[in-house]
Amino acid sequence: MSRDGLSARHRLSARHVFRDSRRRDVRLLGALLLALGALWMTRPASAQMYDPRYPVCMHVYGELVGERMDCVFTSLEQCQVGAVGLPATCLVNPYYVPRSARPRRPER
Repeated sequence: MSRDGLSARHRLSARHVFRDSRRRDVRLLGALLLALGALWMTRPASAQMYDPRYPVCMHVYGELVGERMDCVFTSLEQCQVGAVGLPATCLVNPYYVPRSARPRRPER
């Protein structure tokens, strides 16, 4: 026995436990950093960009206003008035379905 009251075997055992807990902490930190990196790299899911109910869409782009597709216009002129002062482009909606072409529900 030494002055501190621990045998050499107990001191070695304590060092081994301390070393194992440090390894476990480093592994946990690595896993946490990996998970945070994976979350940071993901992008939010985007919904359908084109609304088939409207014939004209405005594509707004840029970091300040956020990139988006607004399909709420019935004419190019209406879209162009809405796009004034924005970094945007008006375009014809490729997924527009006129009302007469839409399938109707059968009446009961």
